[in-house]
Amino acid sequence: METLVANQESVKVGIIGAGAIAKGTAALLCRAGHDPMIWSPSGKATDAYSNHQYHQVQLIATGAIQLESSIRIAQTAQELVAENDVLVFALPANGHKKVFEDLAPFVRSDQPLIISSHSSLGALYLSQLLQQHRRKGPTSTTPCITAWGTTVCTARSTAPLLLEESVEAQGPMMMMVRINTIRENVDTCTIPSTLQEPATQLCKHLFTSNRSNDQIIEFRPRQGLLAISLSNLNPQNHLGIALGNISRMEKGETWYQFENVTPTIGRFLEQLDQERLEIAKELDLEVKTIFEHFSQSFHVPVTDSISDMNQVIHTDGNDVHGPATVDSRYVTEDVPFGLVLVIVLGDLVGKPAMLHRSGLQILSAMYARDFMNENDLLQVLDLTSYQLQELKEAALSGNLKTVIKAKSKSNSI
Repeated sequence: METLVANQESVKVGIIGAGAIAKGTAALLCRAGHDPMIWSPSGKATDAYSNHQYHQVQLIATGAIQLESSIRIAQTAQELVAENDVLVFALPANGHKKVFEDLAPFVRSDQPLIISSHSSLGALYLSQLLQQHRRKGPTSTTPCITAWGTTVCTARSTAPLLLEESVEAQGPMMMMVRINTIRENVDTCTIPSTLQEPATQLCKHLFTSNRSNDQIIEFRPRQGLLAISLSNLNPQNHLGIALGNISRMEKGETWYQFENVTPTIGRFLEQLDQERLEIAKELDLEVKTIFEHFSQSFHVPVTDSISDMNQVIHTDGNDVHGPATVDSRYVTEDVPFGLVLVIVLGDLVGKPAMLHRSGLQILSAMYARDFMNENDLLQVLDLTSYQLQELKEAALSGNLKTVIKAKSKSNSI
């Protein structure tokens, strides 16, 4: 079988992003014996290391795993690409387009890419960028892109990245993360789809520990980017949680997220899920249900009530505090970069996602923003200019019929 990376005991993995999920991903890579490097696209999280003698940081993980390991810090996109075998995008979706454009000129044709998690058919845009750069360079081969329907873990940063005393001492610096849960399953696909099997094996190699008592993450192949896009349940779930608790968020209250998925909010989440499942069915795609999502992500038994399942998560001690500000990714990222694609796909297949659209419109009114037109990936992809069959084919091959051209942010989706 074809392999995407030489069978090394320790693979060098570059991670784009320096937030909780990036750090949690790095911790899981370290647990499996690999060598991660983190790059902060904004520079805010890693600028402090630019004049430091080590260019490394001590990563401390708690929660689902207990780990302390030294990881590398990259100063530039070019350094990150040059120093690693594999690249993992682990940053909010509203930063994907820019980092795709920043990294595309440097990516090697034999360098596998993983998007964690995939949003708004962004892998199509990345594929087009890579193809354009390959045409300008010495090789026409485009790297394999793997898209995940979710992240390998849920996590929260537990301390500032930089500790002042370590700066003064010029000793090893520290970053800390609490991993709340490790996913049992992660839905995955590749473009091109012909590389699905070796890409799945690579994911297993990167995140499987040699210790028998460590939890194993199963990477489940799905039917292309459309299936992966409809497998990410966070946007719909965060919509219900945010709408039901928006005053708590705005007042900065301390509240538990899963405990407050009450029966009323739970029924709303279940109905949102029905809209998503109907769109997937119309596209002849198999995706997990919201019940399977909560069971596999948070290790609770499936029941007939999402609210009841969330109460078990709370009583098991796996609850997390909900957002304490309205400036939360639950809205500012998940609404434009998660809900909008479901709405667009629903319209394309004749299954309008009325609850998704209504939620988007309500939050747009609350925030005095036009979330429908804040998705820069969908603006540049311009899905409505393609036939549904063209999108289905592109979701497997990574090739759109026409070359994507930059569009003004004012263009409507």
